[in-house]
Amino acid sequence: MSGDPTSETVNSQPDSKMESSGERKFSTVEKRLDLDDILTNELGQFGCFQLRNILLVAVPIAMSAFMSEFIFSAAAIPHRCRIPECGEDGKLHEIEPEWIGKAIPEANSGYSRCERYAPTNIGINGSLDYCPANLFDTAETISCDGFVYARDNSVVYEFDLGCQDFLRAFAGTLNSIGTLLVLPITGFFSDRFGRRWALVISVFNLALIGLIRAFSVNYPMYLALQILQTTLGAGTFSSAYIFAAELVGPKYRVMTSAFSSSMFSVGQVILGGVAWLVQPWRYMIMALHIPCFLIISYYWLLPESIRWLLSKNKNEEARKVLENVARVNKKSISEKSIQALMFTPEGTDNNTNADKPGLIKQIISSPVLLRRVCTTPIWWITTTFVYYGLSINSTGLSDSIYLQYILTCAIEIPGYFTAVLVLDRIGRKITLSSGFFFSAACNIAFVFIPSDLSVLRLIIFLLGKFGISVVMTSLYLFTSELYPTEYRHSLLAFSSMVGRLGSITAPLTPVLVNYWHGIPSMMFGAMGILAGLLVLTQPETLGTTMPDTLAEAEAIGRKPTV
Repeated sequence: MSGDPTSETVNSQPDSKMESSGERKFSTVEKRLDLDDILTNELGQFGCFQLRNILLVAVPIAMSAFMSEFIFSAAAIPHRCRIPECGEDGKLHEIEPEWIGKAIPEANSGYSRCERYAPTNIGINGSLDYCPANLFDTAETISCDGFVYARDNSVVYEFDLGCQDFLRAFAGTLNSIGTLLVLPITGFFSDRFGRRWALVISVFNLALIGLIRAFSVNYPMYLALQILQTTLGAGTFSSAYIFAAELVGPKYRVMTSAFSSSMFSVGQVILGGVAWLVQPWRYMIMALHIPCFLIISYYWLLPESIRWLLSKNKNEEARKVLENVARVNKKSISEKSIQALMFTPEGTDNNTNADKPGLIKQIISSPVLLRRVCTTPIWWITTTFVYYGLSINSTGLSDSIYLQYILTCAIEIPGYFTAVLVLDRIGRKITLSSGFFFSAACNIAFVFIPSDLSVLRLIIFLLGKFGISVVMTSLYLFTSELYPTEYRHSLLAFSSMVGRLGSITAPLTPVLVNYWHGIPSMMFGAMGILAGLLVLTQPETLGTTMPDTLAEAEAIGRKPTV
């Protein structure tokens, strides 16, 4: 994430040996200067200024996790058919009264949720305490015409979504689609108006639309606001991440990335805690989103990105920020460095790449690049599918949906920092493939653990999330190092965007439990094994320089010829 290089111009004094013919000749030396050089040599790679910024943006990073509140507000609720013959006239009654077996047939897991025995219509009615068997014809079943729910803290109860599992889960799918649509919107807004505006507007949208969603009058309104919130507010994480990472030196960038990811996990833990304490779904949404309006103050608290100011030739503003960094870090920055950082060389040849073939043609003509372009998106699909799938399915582990979710999110934090510790020691390839295989093994093993061994099931489930969290941290780095500089941004963005298919389909996996309890976990395991094997087809990048050209990228992993 280094900044765009600029140039430094140094004018030498006249050389006496060059004045013999009465001419005075000057030599001009141009040296490119990068913001990372100034951070390393003058301002400090990680000082009080960087620490203050990181602590400030940690708050909106955590708040960006609040958009996943659909996990609780649209959570599945145990339900069954309403039996008016037994005195049930509302949606909230005892879910399994003593007479339930007389009115509803048994299913694989308890009683049927969507069918009941046909009434005999003999002209008498039972009560909530006594309901005789002769009121029902056990030879004939019919679909429910009303439902009874175990609790009322979900839109499933509010909007009567019993036995409409795919429609209920569609809220999560729309949430993920919104995170895909937001990428070009946030990118344009950030590049056009600045990183600070992008952050403030994103959090404001997140808060406002989230708050309005708490007053949804029907499920279509709830769904429409769900995708609108993520489309206009999901840029919160990326906008905040820029402030956290771009002003630290190269030495601290990986650690800062892991910290940012960890703060997102902290946000998920806060989400689970608030949902646990504030159970009515409307009040829960309000409790999460009202504090987000405080981030508007960041427009005055956070300085604008130096890299953005330099890219827009706002040199005086960039100078003020640089001087402020030096003051807070108790360092000094020379005028020469400031001028070199802001200097734009003249006579730049804009036609250097005019005769180069297009990206698609380059991919097709290079078997190595083509294999990577076909391979890396599968890693990203698998990672997002398993990562979000495990978070969403954690609420179905037991009746304590809040505790399970909190633990599943908290286990991500040691996963992120484990990746930081091992990536530069054992390599990217083995870290990534081991994370995929370990997570896959845990997910497959989880299927065959008896339900009465609840503690063991929870441990194996958490270990599976730990493994995919290691992958999540490693994936960006390894993918970046496999592609040449000239195509890196485009191909990395392509892999990431295709990877959204995983997060879009993940919310639908809990519905598959109705067919067999092991389907989601087996899907997570199979995808993990496939991705782990595909990682092994690529070369190791530890200790290699990031390739600038296609030839250098193709040469990664090859033995040098003598």
